[in-house]
Amino acid sequence: MITRRAFLDSLATTTAGLAVATTAKSYGQILGANDRLNFAVIGLNGRGYAHLSALHSNRAKARIACVCDVETRILAKFADAAKQTMGEAPIAEQDFRKVLAVRDIDAITIATPDHWHAPLAILGLKAGKHVYVEKPCSHNPAEGELLVRAQQKYGKLVQMGSQQRSSAHTIEIVDKIHNGAIGRAYYAKAWYANVRKSIGHGEVVPVPATLDWDLFQGPAPREEYRNNVQPYNWHWFKTWGTGESLNNGTHEVDICRWALGVGYPNSASSTAGRFQFKDDWQFYDTMDTSYHYDDSILAWQGLCCNGMRTYGRDRGSVIMGTAGSVVVDRDGYEVYNLNGTMTDSYKVLKGNANSSRDTIGADAMTDAHFANFIAGIQTGAKLNQPIAQGNVAVTLLQLSNIAWEVNRELQIDPQNGKILHDAEAMKHWSRSYQPGWEPTL
Repeated sequence: MITRRAFLDSLATTTAGLAVATTAKSYGQILGANDRLNFAVIGLNGRGYAHLSALHSNRAKARIACVCDVETRILAKFADAAKQTMGEAPIAEQDFRKVLAVRDIDAITIATPDHWHAPLAILGLKAGKHVYVEKPCSHNPAEGELLVRAQQKYGKLVQMGSQQRSSAHTIEIVDKIHNGAIGRAYYAKAWYANVRKSIGHGEVVPVPATLDWDLFQGPAPREEYRNNVQPYNWHWFKTWGTGESLNNGTHEVDICRWALGVGYPNSASSTAGRFQFKDDWQFYDTMDTSYHYDDSILAWQGLCCNGMRTYGRDRGSVIMGTAGSVVVDRDGYEVYNLNGTMTDSYKVLKGNANSSRDTIGADAMTDAHFANFIAGIQTGAKLNQPIAQGNVAVTLLQLSNIAWEVNRELQIDPQNGKILHDAEAMKHWSRSYQPGWEPTL
């Protein structure tokens, strides 16, 4: 097995890297000299299709030069979809290291399993690429810190994929909140409800011939292949995933944090458990968590296996203040006075909806978020979710996971998010890595 370090060392001895020699001619046919950015999409099974849709929406300024996935059937299917959508065939690669070795790729997008987000983003920065990375930007808080530092060191842009930051109506209502529409905002709650099914009990089976299981695992400690992990259920295993709070909660918690104007809290607590099913799922299906600040509270409720809505919505945020409240989701907002009477509202017009156009989350917000990322690269436009900002929301929910793991309230340093006076809890700040695959600056 070739480790990441050995591979990159070998690349340093050649001008382009021997690993890409066989495809250099094909890349050359795609990569032309004009003002369109060359993108590589890495991680293709689900959210990668939203990246495809967004890049198609921005096709006057971007092309897809390469697509990459560790599973060859997923890779072939996506490559065909990209050709049909974009009008030109991308190079299809199973190994991301070959992609990073191509100088003419300007930016990578990352929609891999969570354990790959920060390590791959850091490698992309080292290779001189701009990075669009899906939330959560890291598997653990230490990785998030490292990614922020890597962005600062290498100077390329990193946009985190919490796309509601580019939603016009969300930008508008948050600005109204900041300008006193509901007085002083002091409480915010985010929620998510779904009816996910059991993942059952997996069995150790031979690795499918189409899957590079070693490359899938990458920085994670090695485990035997089980038949209920890939391609989606890795979300619910601690080795590769981060649970529903990081999977979906990151979006709405980020909106709440933005509206309240807060960063890291003074303390974090959570109550959670796996109640609906008894299976291999290692996280909770139900969580109530809260973050306490000097003069405000932020709360999150996650319901994986019960679709009971809040304010008639399966996901969203409510922000309460001294003069009223705001309920906001991806399709609009409503403003209420202290008596609960609606005083203002906005609904996204059909045909320009921010709701997912399909199961992989293609929507107008993602299109706009990519447009903002592209503008950042080409014109220096300010990113709507730069990594230093996005990492705060991710760390908040990682703190919730840690509070659940140790079953107690955590005292937090509001300057950096680190846990105070609790050595056991701080053991969860980072993770163990497969030797040779540790992310470094």
